[in-house]
Amino acid sequence: MGIGVSTACFYPLETEKAFERIGRMGEGVTEVFFNSMSEIKKPFLANLCDIRDRYGLRVKAVHPFMSFGEPYLLFSEYERRFTDTLEVYKYYYEAANTLGADVLVIHGGKLPTSFPETQYFERFAKLAASGREYGVAVAQENVVRFRSQSPDFLVRMRNYIGDGFRMVLDLKQAVRAGFSPFDFTGALARQTAHIHISDHCRRRDCRPPGEGEFDFARLFSEMKAADYQGDYIIELYRHNFTEDSQILKAKTLLERML
Repeated sequence: MGIGVSTACFYPLETEKAFERIGRMGEGVTEVFFNSMSEIKKPFLANLCDIRDRYGLRVKAVHPFMSFGEPYLLFSEYERRFTDTLEVYKYYYEAANTLGADVLVIHGGKLPTSFPETQYFERFAKLAASGREYGVAVAQENVVRFRSQSPDFLVRMRNYIGDGFRMVLDLKQAVRAGFSPFDFTGALARQTAHIHISDHCRRRDCRPPGEGEFDFARLFSEMKAADYQGDYIIELYRHNFTEDSQILKAKTLLERML
């Protein structure tokens, strides 16, 4: 368990440059957000592995750039497209294996939608089963304007799927959807495989940890009580901070609380 940084913080900086930047900052754990097809091919992954080993990084999770297409590719009424896409995602599982990651983050289906809820759950269960064949946990992230923005939806999803359900808790996405992050931890802490952290205040819904009002001590306490074994990954957008030192300061603050 540790505090780390996602390469997404530095987008649109190229993925390998963001990855090395995190290494140079002295971070130990990270998440890799892929941004193009060439980035899940062997030559590119070999370069990432060289950077990983040079700086002693540990990659916890990977995030496909195809999230924008998941409503169409995975959660539409056209069954064959879903079946074909299952094969495409195996490249992401292989990339995760190469980097040593064991979580793959998905956004899922968007709102509004007429796609049946139970069919959504069944599709996710098949995707998750496919990931498990590679030792990768496919985890549903709570995302604003997606079906997963609601903790009630995720509870129904958990109840339907059972042990195969895992989620990613994203603090800023919860706030943007009008929920408290604790609406999710209260019901879903034991199914949480990965956590994206950020801070927020009344005027700003995404700030570096320590620059807002969020109760991280409560979050750590609740997740510890639920025997959470994952990491806490700082995931901001590039306009949410001005200096890398803000991220380093946030990491130091959180490590003292963890």
